[in-house]
Amino acid sequence: MTRLHLHLLSDSTGETLEMIAKAALAQFDDAEVIRHFWPMVRSRQHLDRIVAELSNKPGLVLYTLVNEETRLRLEERCRALGLPHIPALDAVTEALENQLGQEAKGRPGRQHAMDEAYFARVDAIQFTIAHDDGILWEEWEEADIVLAGVSRTSKTPTSIYLANRGYKVANIPLVVESPPPPDLFSLRHPLVVGLTTAPRRLIEIRRNRLLSLNETVETAYVSEDEVARELAFARRMFADNGWPVIDVTRRSIEETAAAVMRLKAEHDERGGKDQGTKPI
Repeated sequence: MTRLHLHLLSDSTGETLEMIAKAALAQFDDAEVIRHFWPMVRSRQHLDRIVAELSNKPGLVLYTLVNEETRLRLEERCRALGLPHIPALDAVTEALENQLGQEAKGRPGRQHAMDEAYFARVDAIQFTIAHDDGILWEEWEEADIVLAGVSRTSKTPTSIYLANRGYKVANIPLVVESPPPPDLFSLRHPLVVGLTTAPRRLIEIRRNRLLSLNETVETAYVSEDEVARELAFARRMFADNGWPVIDVTRRSIEETAAAVMRLKAEHDERGGKDQGTKPI
């Protein structure tokens, strides 16, 4: 197995650099990558301490440093050590400069500035946490998105992911014996999206959940007949109300969220007038 030391240097939080590295590493199997994370690198003294580690554990260096002096010193030391070093955002920044006809602002952490978008995202996260699992249904009209589905169809993690993208999300578990509140069928502002999955996959997830709680797996919760009945109940509700449906069986949370965001954009373009109001 190939082993690699990957050094990530940033003069801000390093969140962007971490996401880039994670996305790129996902393309490789059978590789042992040891990540060394160096955020908030804003002084020569700090950089010099890091360079000593680069020498002891040589590998690939990825960096997002906007301070010219710090950046040049890192590049100089990497060349002296014979280490490959890649400025992760340079190609994109240069392309944007050419297209926009202006130079980029060399300010560390500029993308994380506490502007209106930042506070809107915080508000969305707070709203989403407060409206998880069918709670505070009286306030669902304030949501951007409402996710509906039977238990263990990734409603909560998808909601949190969407909240981090700035969407206020509520979610509700659909239970045959306990119909949802009537307000669900008369919402005007939010997009309601149904989440479903394959019966066998759902049973497997539920069995694992019960085992993790040290509970018996021989319950209606994992019964093939009951699971099929739950899913049929949910599908009928989705169809009767004209809600778009996403099958999460083979999707990651990120893929499900991306599909929801596309549906939301289409929904907004149509003015939000494409949903039915037929409860069951």
